[in-house]
Amino acid sequence: MEPRNFDGEADRPRSAGAKQTGRVLVIGPYLRVRAGGADTQSESHVQRDAEARLDEAAGLARAIDLVIADAIIAPISQIRPATYIGKGKVDEIAALAKSLDVELVVMDCALAPIQQRNLEKELHAKVLDRTGLILEIFGRRAKTKEGSLQVELAHLNYQRSRLVRSWTHLERQRGGFGFMGGPGETQIEADRRLIQERISKLEGELKKVQATRRLHRAGRQRVPYRVVALVGYTNAGKSTLFNRLTRADVQAADMLFATLDPTLRALTLPHGGKAMLSDTVGFISNLPTQLVAAFRATLEEVLEADVILHVRDISHEDAEAQQSDVDAVLRQLGINPDDSGRIIEVWNKIDRYDAEQREELLNIAARRPEDHPAMLVSAVSGEGIDALLAAIEERLAAKRTTLDLSIDAADGAGISWLHRNAEVLAKELHDGRFDMTVRVDETKRDIVVNRFDAVPRVA
Repeated sequence: MEPRNFDGEADRPRSAGAKQTGRVLVIGPYLRVRAGGADTQSESHVQRDAEARLDEAAGLARAIDLVIADAIIAPISQIRPATYIGKGKVDEIAALAKSLDVELVVMDCALAPIQQRNLEKELHAKVLDRTGLILEIFGRRAKTKEGSLQVELAHLNYQRSRLVRSWTHLERQRGGFGFMGGPGETQIEADRRLIQERISKLEGELKKVQATRRLHRAGRQRVPYRVVALVGYTNAGKSTLFNRLTRADVQAADMLFATLDPTLRALTLPHGGKAMLSDTVGFISNLPTQLVAAFRATLEEVLEADVILHVRDISHEDAEAQQSDVDAVLRQLGINPDDSGRIIEVWNKIDRYDAEQREELLNIAARRPEDHPAMLVSAVSGEGIDALLAAIEERLAAKRTTLDLSIDAADGAGISWLHRNAEVLAKELHDGRFDMTVRVDETKRDIVVNRFDAVPRVA
């Protein structure tokens, strides 16, 4: 469906025919951009296209099988404390919602509890803001116990802020004993207490999850496996790239938040080395802070990663703004998005370009600083994957030491230890001894040097 600009006249004529059977109306209440100014609603430093933003909001609604009756841009000059948008637009949207017979109005913005309540009264329909919509998606997509715990925790924190006095059942209950008991706690206070008790229980369970993850990471650190994490805007093609790199079968669909729960698979590097590749939840603009906090246990995989692949849908019209949004979330996690020694930028979906456009992209990438390269790939066709794997291997090798050593062929325990704890690059038998070249992590360098009388290889 083509979005319309709800500013008096429709920018595009709507298709003729009978009234649609959809039940959801999507509204994009975006601040008008003043000449020479930036859109103050967006956290990104890059200006977003309003139609692209509305299309993304409609995609979020479709991700939980909602049928879009209409999608409308409602430009505003300022945010109103009571209803977010002005009275005139509220009346127009109410009339449209009634004519379309919708039960749900999605507002592509973050609404305060009082704004949501007032809009529901004026529109005579359920109102869901961007945060609530994303939480609904996450609630449906979480498959593992960990994911479900994290989503429920985020949802309860969101719900707690929505307990406003909008229903008559939130009146004061009678307290004490007998007929003369004094006034007790209000229903709203009881609801808050119950929610807080559930939140405390979930936080305790998530601490156990975090402890388990720490044990898993400690186990991986005992073997020579480094961790490579995929991050990026939702629908940038991370899961498709994950499948291409690891020959896995993680769900990959042209859908926002197609995958939610993290996945780890072994990654084979060009020279036979191994790493662990982690596919993480996709980021999105204005990602709810409740989700960033709740999913910290999952995102710790990113924090612990040796190399981070920032996957970008380079064909998207808002690719620059999406990059800025991902960088903002990385900063929230305490990761410097400009750390060129750790982050590799991956420009995905180059298969959507023709030969001339692809050549132009290659020229743009070639002009980037050497310490901030961009790897051009197509996760669908496999183009550029070999170069990406080589870049990953190079980054991982830069954090390891290459050592030469000679070991008695009869020392089976020592040879076995080296194969388990180091990357064996070369191994030749001479006069009953193995001459070996190994690459080891900094944490095991001294052990190998002292136990096997190894010496650093001269470049």
